[in-house]
Amino acid sequence: MAGFEGLTIHILSDSLGETADMVARAAAAQFATGAFRVERLPKVSSPQQLREVVQAHCGSDCVFFFTLVEPELRAEMYRVMSELEVNAVDILGPPMATLSEVSAEEPKGEAGLVRLTDRGYFQKIEALEFAVKHDDGRNPQGLGEAEVVLIGVSRTSKTPLSMYLAFKGYRTANVPLTLGTDPPKELYEVDPKKVFGLTADAALVSRIRTQRMQELGSYVAHYAEEESVVRELEEARAVMRRIGCIMLRTDNRAIEETAQEILRYIEEPFD
Repeated sequence: MAGFEGLTIHILSDSLGETADMVARAAAAQFATGAFRVERLPKVSSPQQLREVVQAHCGSDCVFFFTLVEPELRAEMYRVMSELEVNAVDILGPPMATLSEVSAEEPKGEAGLVRLTDRGYFQKIEALEFAVKHDDGRNPQGLGEAEVVLIGVSRTSKTPLSMYLAFKGYRTANVPLTLGTDPPKELYEVDPKKVFGLTADAALVSRIRTQRMQELGSYVAHYAEEESVVRELEEARAVMRRIGCIMLRTDNRAIEETAQEILRYIEEPFD
């Protein structure tokens, strides 16, 4: 493995290169840390530019991951690969060829179409902005615009879950439930089917809070005491029952698992 130390995977595309970048990072993650690094090259728009870019970045152990949909550019890349004996992976070519074969249709060969045809691309941008604006109880007057509202005590994964759902294109807000403090009145005006109460084991929440304070080098009285956490969780569950929302456990679960459960409820609303 030492011979591959610091090897660069060059991302080449006639669009943004996001797909190749994601695939390259997923593949590199299967190897030792530091064995590969990923570099996204400038967008190419002509055969000459493509050839110059490849030649400029091609060393003895060069590797390219490319997503080229324009036929002229793909043809030029294959010529360069043959001439320079370049190590390269065609990310889109084989899938497009298979789809063309089974559908008897020719691909359009236009770069960037995924962002134009995928309505979710624009939804994600809007949803991420919404999640940031409505994180940790901010701007409660906008709760009615949310598709998902997460509530729970501190350290029950509200913010990470909000951002994950936002990345999936769902406008998500989260509201902390604090001992002795009433939630914003707007929360009770939200459709209960959109609200999800997050709960967890008191001992686990206590440990997470203790670790968090140590990381920050700060101390908040009673914040991490298990007895206090138990009271918080009990009061939070009372609020959840009053709202009539679904309650979900987040302890010992990946964010993705909890998110998928929420999405199932959204797609198939409970009675």
